[in-house]
Amino acid sequence: MLSFAYPWLLLILLLPVAVRLLPSHRTQRAAVRVPWFNRLASFSGTTPQAGAAVARRSHLRWAVDGLCFLLAVVALARPQMLEPPVYKSVSVRDILLLVDLSGSMEAEDFTDRSGQKADRLTAVKEVLDDFLTRREGDRVGLVVFGNAAFVQVPFTRDAQTARLLLDELQPRMAGPKTAFGDSIGLGISLFEKSDAAQRVMIALTDGNDTGSRIPPTEAATIAADHDITIHVVAVGDPEAVGEEKLDVDAMQEVADKTGGQFYSANDRTELVGIYEAIDQLEEREVNTISHRPRKELFVWPAGALLLISLASYTIQVARREGPA
Repeated sequence: MLSFAYPWLLLILLLPVAVRLLPSHRTQRAAVRVPWFNRLASFSGTTPQAGAAVARRSHLRWAVDGLCFLLAVVALARPQMLEPPVYKSVSVRDILLLVDLSGSMEAEDFTDRSGQKADRLTAVKEVLDDFLTRREGDRVGLVVFGNAAFVQVPFTRDAQTARLLLDELQPRMAGPKTAFGDSIGLGISLFEKSDAAQRVMIALTDGNDTGSRIPPTEAATIAADHDITIHVVAVGDPEAVGEEKLDVDAMQEVADKTGGQFYSANDRTELVGIYEAIDQLEEREVNTISHRPRKELFVWPAGALLLISLASYTIQVARREGPA
């Protein structure tokens, strides 16, 4: 479809018509006086007459000038060819992963992809890696926590970078304790700049909160006020004692207050199933945006104008400098 970036400039095409309709301006001036005028007239063989001599252009000259004027105006109006629209779907969901890096994540009571015995964090990273590969269009972020909570990956649509930074995680990187409540608080601050319709946290921990300045249940209340859903995944032995004890009641309350779900995984198979369930639970919404590429065509009338002008000038010069 042909269009113009500045269609109002095409009104300039009416300017010659308007000028043509205006009354002509006439000025009377005395001709050049020479004392030998009669002698000059007799030598030239012409008879002097009253009036003015008006040089008239040929029809070809009028056509060339008119065509050049038309091409110049069309080029100024910037003709463009509208190509078929291009559609793109953009997710309206932000997902933040909270990963426990406390010392208990070193416990080797899980298995890796090959079925070999592995520590909890290794199994978690493999499952989360698969989870991230399916996040096309979503914005994802990663927060890790131990003695304190830290942002490992700010919100991004670059899932490949998030996977690389996830792979670098090691137990005790953030300290040996479990600051679960602080990680939720940090996540809430990250969501303050989010305008996504769906805001989800997926928290994974294997122990009792032992180092937070804010209890997880209070942090969950604040998250609910900000329309943030928290799904909690507990891994490890529910019969453990001390710091590694799973505070199931607190985790369940965190999930309930925010409208999320609580899951418990004792092995890799259950962990994989949990993230698949969460993936299905959080239905992905998208906004479709489109734009129509524009191909500039002004170079064609501008180029034609240049060629015609050069050809016309060349012909005029050749006529003036013709054979003597």
